[in-house]
Amino acid sequence: MSLIANERTKLTATYLNGVAVAIFAIGSFAPLVSLASNNTSAPLLLIWIAVSCVVVSFALHLIARRVLGRLQE
Repeated sequence: MSLIANERTKLTATYLNGVAVAIFAIGSFAPLVSLASNNTSAPLLLIWIAVSCVVVSFALHLIARRVLGRLQE
């Protein structure tokens, strides 16, 4: 039974980490690259959104690590 629980735990952690990567890529990395290529000044709102996405992404990654801490031997 613990083998099944471990696989479910790993699947949950993988999903959370995937969401974290997607939030980082879409919410922060892509807009900043777009702004850099256009050579325009970044509006304050866009910078705030990008920083928020990085924080949310990091928080989800930490939650995924905590979920992996529930693995059983």
